[in-house]
Amino acid sequence: MKHLKNITGRTRLAVAGAVLVATAAGTTLGAVSASASSPAPAASGTAAHKDVPRGDLTVSTHLGVDGAARAAQAALDAAEKENQHVSVAVVDRDGNTVVTLRGDGSGPQSYESAAKKAYTAVSWSAPTSELVKRLEQTPQLKDIPGTLFLAGGVPVTVKGTPVAGIGVAGAPSGDLDEKFARAGAAALTE
Repeated sequence: MKHLKNITGRTRLAVAGAVLVATAAGTTLGAVSASASSPAPAASGTAAHKDVPRGDLTVSTHLGVDGAARAAQAALDAAEKENQHVSVAVVDRDGNTVVTLRGDGSGPQSYESAAKKAYTAVSWSAPTSELVKRLEQTPQLKDIPGTLFLAGGVPVTVKGTPVAGIGVAGAPSGDLDEKFARAGAAALTE
């Protein structure tokens, strides 16, 4: 490093110029760079593009952020009308959290519990209150990471296919949590 301190501004300028000349020469001599905006040229003898047959693709419906926010707010409003302090989570079809709202005065555990209830509901396309009953026959279900088998989660479906889950946690009973989650789901069909 000591020898770099002795380089003059004139030397630095000369080195920079040499680098630019080498770069320009490389481009003229056939060096190619790739960019996301232009497709790579196809190798000779191979197809550059091939359409996937329509029967091999599926179309899915995902709940957008505006709808998720509307559903979450409706669930929170329903809880507040009954003086309940809850958290609400809305997840997409893949179980990814889209929106969470933590109501004033809700317990610290309610935030994570709401997200897990929403995830559980969309994963099995059933209200979590029904899934609790399934634990009697299959108790190992509760060991699946990210799930919570307590009432308060409901799926949102389009033509029978789950597209989202809404979870509510923090009310004194799972029945109330589920009632508020259903209010959120109803806001999407109004």
